[in-house]
Amino acid sequence: MIRDSWLARRHPLVKAAAVLAVSIAVLFLFRPLPILVLYTTALAGVRAAGRVPWRTIILSQIPFLSFAMGIVLVNAMSRPGLRLWATLPVPITIEGLSIGAALALRAMLIGVLTVGFLATTRPRDLMISLIQNLHLSPRYAYAILSGHRMLEAMPTRWTTIRAAQAVRAPLTRRGAPRQGVKSFARAAFALLVTSIRSSERIALALESRGLGRTGHTIRDPMTFSFGDLVLLLATMCVFALTVILV
Repeated sequence: MIRDSWLARRHPLVKAAAVLAVSIAVLFLFRPLPILVLYTTALAGVRAAGRVPWRTIILSQIPFLSFAMGIVLVNAMSRPGLRLWATLPVPITIEGLSIGAALALRAMLIGVLTVGFLATTRPRDLMISLIQNLHLSPRYAYAILSGHRMLEAMPTRWTTIRAAQAVRAPLTRRGAPRQGVKSFARAAFALLVTSIRSSERIALALESRGLGRTGHTIRDPMTFSFGDLVLLLATMCVFALTVILV
């Protein structure tokens, strides 16, 4: 469920362009402090302008955090330079820690920007903007949209399958359903079968609508607004000021 917010009302392609531009520009930064400032600014922006709950932001950052910790450790122990503690059996250099922290913060920054984009962009709006502005074929656009909705429905289907297995499963002495690896494998197979059947029905429905033909009209087309220009200018100004002043 996409919450109504200032970022949610912005054009999807403008948000995607801002995320892509920052992700490319940050590749040329090698000092941790400017990237840290950009990261904290992105966190505040996603929370304030996107109204993304803190819980969603924190949970989504856990995979990026584990990846970032690995980057720091690898660079700290593999890059040459001045050793931080000479008594340690494993060499840890100051230069390695600095570069590792910068690379790790890059990953965290790109992660929070991606989460902000996904949490404030309706899939339908993104597909319509791709069709309207980038001339993506409706056949591919609606196929991607259908696949996205199938992925969204998979957790609910998985819960339903596991609940049905729990009803039929024998009980342990404590009265809990006895479910092991075999039941997990059967549930995964059932989810695969239902997903394949759903994809067949969706493919037939899409084919019957003649999406490959030309001359389609779009209901509620996506339009650019002054707020989109504000978003681009704000992104450029924040990045430039951070690089210059920090």
